[in-house]
Amino acid sequence: MTKICVITGGRMDYGHLYKVMKAINASEILKLQIIATCMHLSPEFGLTFKKIEKDGFKINKKVECLLSSDTPSAVAKSVGIACISFSDAYMDLSPDLVLMMGDRYELLAAAQTALLMKIPIAHISGGDTTEGAYDEAIRHSITKMSHFHFVTNKDAYKRVKQLGENPKNIFNVGSPTIDYILETPIISKLELEQKLKFKLKKTNIIFTYHPVTLNSKKNIDDLLIILDALASFGENVGLLITKSNADDGGRILNQEIDKFTSKHKNAKAYDALGQFLYYNCITHFDCVVGNSSSGLFEVPTFKKPTVNIGDRQKGRIRSKSVIDCDIDKESIISSIKIALNLDCQNVLNPYGEGKASEKILSVLEKIDHKNI
Repeated sequence: MTKICVITGGRMDYGHLYKVMKAINASEILKLQIIATCMHLSPEFGLTFKKIEKDGFKINKKVECLLSSDTPSAVAKSVGIACISFSDAYMDLSPDLVLMMGDRYELLAAAQTALLMKIPIAHISGGDTTEGAYDEAIRHSITKMSHFHFVTNKDAYKRVKQLGENPKNIFNVGSPTIDYILETPIISKLELEQKLKFKLKKTNIIFTYHPVTLNSKKNIDDLLIILDALASFGENVGLLITKSNADDGGRILNQEIDKFTSKHKNAKAYDALGQFLYYNCITHFDCVVGNSSSGLFEVPTFKKPTVNIGDRQKGRIRSKSVIDCDIDKESIISSIKIALNLDCQNVLNPYGEGKASEKILSVLEKIDHKNI
């Protein structure tokens, strides 16, 4: 059996990879291996590796690499530690192919280690562009190190081809996240409140804000402007906040979020909701606000509006349900008011309508790993 080793670093990629992992695990000719790393193993970020195990998967290796500091130097050191640990993991597992999704720094370590150890790489979501973060450079770097490319949209297909990759190995499959969304059971608003331990209001907003890594000096100031704008809606609007990731500056943002929720009874923050609760929140809430890629990748499938703030997602393809705004209090307030009255029922998600996981599996099963 061909051994496919899936790398996952946290909540941000596991939801995208879940259905692909299930498909590989059910295959009669592929063997699934899993390496969990980075945020998955951190108590600070919810020890989300437990969710992987709860979903019935076996984690073959846990690669510790996340330092307690989130300075640029600490992130760079984390990449170095990850390279050493991934080399040991690959030696033990001897995968025929490594599969990863996205653009985070731990994946850069996983990819460059696989490249030097002559292990082929399959990459999901290459070819996207995000001008406000160093993720863009990491994403394109992983693309150049990869042998197979599962892109999520036509623009990304063209961009990967322009990077000089073999068109025969580029597959426009759409986003596998949509497959997960379509099979997620929806619970009642009352049951959701009980699971969240949070009383929903008549109007409710989900907010997520990650560090803008190319302009980290402004992260705190920008977050405070956004939180001030959200607070202006008063305590009759419920605010559910999912905390920032482990990029440099993320911990400081999370401290400010905790301060905010301690002063506002209508707001509650979570380290990690998991896909089931997050998708149910989108279903029952009125609007998604922030700078997470989820607002572009996932929310349009729910026919709900997104207020995308700042430049972190600049350059990504987006649906008509996404409203872009600057980091300015009045602009944010105005954009949220527009979003809360926006009819999204006829919106189409540019990242596909499902079955991406089936398409990825079909390609993986046909790969002759001995002749790559």
